[in-house]
Amino acid sequence: AVDIWPDLEQATGRMVNDLMYRHWDHFVEEIPHSFVADFDGKTISNVFDILEGEPYELPTMPFGGLEQLSWSPDGKKILYSCRKVTGKEYAYSTNTDIYLFDIEAKIHKNLTEGMMGYDTEPVFSPDGKSFAWISMERPGFEADKHRLFVMDLQTGEKRDLTANYKYNAESPVWNEDGTGLYFNSCVNALTGIYFVEMASMTITKIAEDQVDFGGVSLAGNKLVALYRSMSMPNEIALVDRATGAFENISKENEHLLSQINMGKIEARWIKTVDNKDMHMWVVYPPGFDPDKKYPVILFCTGGPQGTLSQSWSYRWNFQLMAAQGYIVVLPNRRGTTAFGQEWTDQISGDYIGLNMQDYLSAVKEIKKESYAGKVGASGASYGGYSIFYLAGIHKGVFDAFVAHAGIFNQTHMYMTTEELFFPHWDNGGAPWDNNPVANRHYNNSPHTLVKNWDTPILVTHGELDYRVPVDQGMAAFNAAQALGVPSEMLLFPDENHWILKPQNSIQWNRVYFRWFDKWLKD
Repeated sequence: AVDIWPDLEQATGRMVNDLMYRHWDHFVEEIPHSFVADFDGKTISNVFDILEGEPYELPTMPFGGLEQLSWSPDGKKILYSCRKVTGKEYAYSTNTDIYLFDIEAKIHKNLTEGMMGYDTEPVFSPDGKSFAWISMERPGFEADKHRLFVMDLQTGEKRDLTANYKYNAESPVWNEDGTGLYFNSCVNALTGIYFVEMASMTITKIAEDQVDFGGVSLAGNKLVALYRSMSMPNEIALVDRATGAFENISKENEHLLSQINMGKIEARWIKTVDNKDMHMWVVYPPGFDPDKKYPVILFCTGGPQGTLSQSWSYRWNFQLMAAQGYIVVLPNRRGTTAFGQEWTDQISGDYIGLNMQDYLSAVKEIKKESYAGKVGASGASYGGYSIFYLAGIHKGVFDAFVAHAGIFNQTHMYMTTEELFFPHWDNGGAPWDNNPVANRHYNNSPHTLVKNWDTPILVTHGELDYRVPVDQGMAAFNAAQALGVPSEMLLFPDENHWILKPQNSIQWNRVYFRWFDKWLKD
């Protein structure tokens, strides 16, 4: 305000005249840029901004990093991924492109013009004559298939190396002679290391185990990669390229993990209501005894295209849940991304459809077991939406709920979130679009079923959450209170969509388990 009215030095109002005025957890008051500089081993010099004078992000926010830029082998050019739009167009767009920047001439060239989905993670080939990147085809859809493309920089010819591959490709890395690329891919809820040979487009699995690999680097005749599981945070593995055998070379957490009794993890394939095969994990309490009864927590994953793989989470730690005496059920319902794009696409425009029945199929499966007791359900984001929706339809299946950062009112959510391409694609359009998909979506928003709520519910939310704004959680809690449903709400004024600060995380977990202990344990 002081820039316009010098006499108002203490005024705090923000004037807004376009969309994307806030993103993830902050108001957009500055734009990140990437810089190039000379470095002599001690100091940097000749610093300049790659996007000097341009209003575009580099890297793309909120999660982009240096993986969105790649130096040419001769150091004369840079590839980068950028979404060169602002305001309303930015809010509705996933159209990042790959640009080639000539450092000396200061010339930018769009290499993927006409490819309208996300184009990210560019990587120069060892000879600098071509590059690889990850591309999504459909504009506005952030969970489309992640295709691994290669382009010849002289001819402009491009090829989809994963055209005949069912799954997503991530984090491509060239081999030494440029004849192929290593990449990560999550297949049936396990993220392995794969290799694609350029000439034949043959894809070979290099390494897979009951872990998730992430990121790959060359190390002589071996590979170096991160790996983790539901029972182990990140470590560094040395992987044999020929056999896939790997060893932990960091061993950073061994002294801690050796003191902890982890629960058994089991993979199951179950039948859905339409006779499809669905994968789910079951995590058992340490010292599990099948002759005893245990309360059950169904976990509803977010995304909505989020996958429950062998990953470690500091926010939703399934071994921590199991250690409190719970059986944790983790269904990879429709919409998850490790089972082919057809399975993923089934949630788009159909939040309330078969994927909701998939949750109930998972509960039905575990309830067949004599050791399954009372059942609670929890989830975040779309998982929170799932909780609010299940609360209105479950008819006695669940004994308690926990919803974090959940979508409660779809109409209001569309008009208060920031990246509008998310709800526009997933909901089938805007609330004012008169089409059958959008109408069904908004007419069946969880808030329309709140009159059916009768099950205790805990609502948690971060007040800096601009993806699913905090008023969604507050509205759900207020409705529960007005209806006399046993309910509590935990708000964090300094957290976003995720609860990240250590003591806040401890508080969140204490409240979470206190709630479920109260309603699920006899």
